[in-house]
Amino acid sequence: MDHGLGLLLSCFFIVFSSLFIFSEAQLAPALFMFGDSLVDVGNNNHLKLSLAKADFPHNGVDFPGKKPTGRFCNGKNAADFLAEKLGLPSAPPYLSLISKSNLSNASFVAGVSFASGGAGIFDGTDALYKQSLPLKKQVDYYATVYERLVQQLGSAGAQEHLSKSVFAVVIGSNDILGYYGSDSSTRNKTTPQQFVDSMAATLKEQLKRMYNLGARKFAMVGVGAVGCCPSQRNKNSTEECSEEANYWSVKYNERLKSLLQELISELKGMSYSYFDTYSVMLNLIQKPAAYGFKEVKAACCGLGNLNADFPCLPISTYCSNRKDHVFWDLYHPTEAAASIVVQNIFNGTQEYTFPMNLRQLVAA
Repeated sequence: MDHGLGLLLSCFFIVFSSLFIFSEAQLAPALFMFGDSLVDVGNNNHLKLSLAKADFPHNGVDFPGKKPTGRFCNGKNAADFLAEKLGLPSAPPYLSLISKSNLSNASFVAGVSFASGGAGIFDGTDALYKQSLPLKKQVDYYATVYERLVQQLGSAGAQEHLSKSVFAVVIGSNDILGYYGSDSSTRNKTTPQQFVDSMAATLKEQLKRMYNLGARKFAMVGVGAVGCCPSQRNKNSTEECSEEANYWSVKYNERLKSLLQELISELKGMSYSYFDTYSVMLNLIQKPAAYGFKEVKAACCGLGNLNADFPCLPISTYCSNRKDHVFWDLYHPTEAAASIVVQNIFNGTQEYTFPMNLRQLVAA
């Protein structure tokens, strides 16, 4: 064989093999992300009136390039780690795609993120932040993406593509924190039980909309131990967790699990993985040394008591030992904590995932 031809064929097989390996590593064709600041990758950067932004230092101090991107974190957040586990690039923020080009030129084939800091299941949860994308608006935007995918892939092709894609939903914390932060006159109108029941009913409506637009595999992330974040500890003279906020987080999660089982019987072909964020976060807080943490009460970045009187701003101080801290700022976990959470979402046992983990969901 001609030496040049042999070299060319060798190169071809190396490239072909690498492409095959990549396709094997890619466990799902796309990731569509819905949620709040725990998984916002920059949508709020494009909301001019929003006060819920993280596009300034010291956010992003450990992110590749060491620049703030709009993630409420020192580095990667849960959305980035989820994408990595699926063998996908991080889903880009929807508003960045449509701001750079018109909708017809944007590509959504590998997925997109609609998550927005301050967002809740209810419209108006973001009153404190002036502007965000509540869940209904996120699903409205997804409906536009669905139409675009039908144009690109055809109706049958889009349905096949979406049926294998992952639809991750990380939302509810702001609704609960908003309820407990509201004045007594507001709370007197709705009991906590009525509130979490209404949260679940509203979420169910939006999940049905997503199903009717091709979604089949749902990664549902429960609300964490919101009463233990530095902002809530800072309200207690003892610096202990808010037991009431935690109690109703658990009650909401129980209602979420039951509505998912209801949907399975109502929607043909739907499958899901529910993740018990609450229990995993409580493990990190109660047994920090087992996970490599030393500080569970104070935020790494902020000002005042527990670094929780003010959020992470350019004038704030921030810790040098980010991997020691569970919390980056007064609400959000560090990159190290987010990584552990996603490890459990993907590979967790039935102690934390029901009825299967994310790895099993994408393989089903």
